[in-house]
Amino acid sequence: MDNQQIESIVQKVVAQLKQTGLMDGHASGLGADGLFDNMEDAIDAAVVAQSKLTEGGVELRRRAVESLRKMGQEHAVDIAQREMAETKMGKYEHKILKMQVASQRTPGVEDLQCEAVSGDHGLTVNEMAPFGVIGAITPVTHPVPTLLNNAIGMISAGNAVVVNPHPNAMNVSGYGVQLMNRAIVAAGGPCNLVTAVRKPTMDTGKILFNHPKIDLLAITGGPGVVRAAMQSAKRAICAGPGNPPVVVDETADLAKAARSIVEGAVFDNNLLCIAEKEIVAVAQVADQLMRELEAIGCVRLTLAQMDQLAEKAFENGGRGVKEPVVNRQLVGRDAAVLAKAIGLDLPASVPMLFGETPWDHPWVMAEQMMPCLPVIRVADVDAAIEIARKVEHGFRHTAIMHSKNVASLTKMGKVMNCTLFVKNGPSTAGLGLNGEGTFTHSIASPTGEGITTARTWTRMRRCTMVDYLRIV
Repeated sequence: MDNQQIESIVQKVVAQLKQTGLMDGHASGLGADGLFDNMEDAIDAAVVAQSKLTEGGVELRRRAVESLRKMGQEHAVDIAQREMAETKMGKYEHKILKMQVASQRTPGVEDLQCEAVSGDHGLTVNEMAPFGVIGAITPVTHPVPTLLNNAIGMISAGNAVVVNPHPNAMNVSGYGVQLMNRAIVAAGGPCNLVTAVRKPTMDTGKILFNHPKIDLLAITGGPGVVRAAMQSAKRAICAGPGNPPVVVDETADLAKAARSIVEGAVFDNNLLCIAEKEIVAVAQVADQLMRELEAIGCVRLTLAQMDQLAEKAFENGGRGVKEPVVNRQLVGRDAAVLAKAIGLDLPASVPMLFGETPWDHPWVMAEQMMPCLPVIRVADVDAAIEIARKVEHGFRHTAIMHSKNVASLTKMGKVMNCTLFVKNGPSTAGLGLNGEGTFTHSIASPTGEGITTARTWTRMRRCTMVDYLRIV
C-alpha cells in the first residue's frame, strides 16, 4: 500500500468521524484509529462500533473481513519488521508467513450457518449470534497475527474486540490496531471495531476482565493469565500453554521424520505453542534418527552441554529444578545464539540444536520455545506413548507421531487426547501449513473449545414459530 492509498484511507476515516461528531479527540473518549489512553474509553467505543456493525448486517461484516484480509497481505512485511524490532524473537521470514496465512486461511462469515427444523408444529431456526464485545489478551510471541486471526473470526461473528496487548509488543500491536480500523472504515464499516490501550498494564487487564460491558474473554497467553481469566466471573475462551511431544517409533520413515521435526520445531524459532518441544524415540531407531537430524544441519550436544545450556535457558537453573522458569532473553532466538551462550561458535545457518537427555530433564518438562530439542530414548512404542503423556502435562494441546503402524497411531491419539494430533508430518500441518484445514492462533485447550473459528465467537440463538410457516 503506497502513501497515497494510506492518505486516502485516513481522509475517509476523518470524514466519517466528522459525521459522527467525534472529532474532539480524547475529550470525547475517541482514540486514534482504535487506540485509547484508558481502557474504559476503549470499551465504550467498541460498544458503539459493535452496535453499528449489527445494523450493517452480514454483508457489512463480509466487506470488513475482506478488507482486513487485504490489509494483512499488504502489510505482512511491515508488521514482521516491526515485530522483530520490538520483540527480538523469532524469524523474520516466518513472521511474514504468519501474517499471510492469518489473512488467507482464517475462516470468515462463510463459517456461520444456521440450522432450521420444521414439523407439524411450525418452524425453528437456530442462528449463530454474536456475544457483543469481546475482551482479548494477545501474546508477545505472535502479537499482530493473533489479533488479526481473532479479529477476522470475531467480526465475522458480529462482535467488536477490545485488546490488552502484551506490554513487550505494545507498539506493533497498537500499529496493527490502527491498520485494522483503517481497513474496516475503508470497507464502509465503523471505526473502533478493534480497540486497544496505548500502554497496556496489569491494571488495564484487570479492568478488561471485570468490566460489565465485556461479554466474553478471549485469552492467548501463559499459565498465569489463563488462570486469571478462568477465575473471573465471565466466560473465557483460553488458548494456554503446550509442551508437544513427538514420538518416533521403529516403523517410521526416519529421514522424513527428521525433516518434519525440524520444519515444525524451527518455525519462528519454536515460538508456536504447537511446535515440537521434545522427541521421544524408540531405542531401535533413536541413533539413526539423530544421524538424520545431523545430516540436515542440526548440531548434536552432549548431555553435559544440554545441562550447561539449561543453566542459561532457565532463570532458576537447570537440572534438579522442579518448575523451570524460561529465560526470556533466549526465547525465540536462533540456534547459533543458544550455542554461543555455552561458548560454541556455530554458523547462523544451523537450524536446531538437540541432545539426548533423561525424560525428566528441564529441556523436556518446560515449554522452552527455543530451537533446542531433547531426545528421550525409550524401549518400545508403548513406553514412548507413556512418556509423551507424562511430559505433555495433561494440557491436551498438541502431540505428533511418526509411525506406519495404525494401531500405534490410534493408541497414541486416544492416550494423548489432544486438540491437535499430527501424524507423519510437521506440527505446523495441524494449522493448515502444508496440511489441510483452517488456520488459528488460538487453540483453546484449557477451556475445551479446541480449534477456534468464527463459530467459536458466537452463541446459539433459537427462534421458534409455533403452528405456522410449515407449508409442506
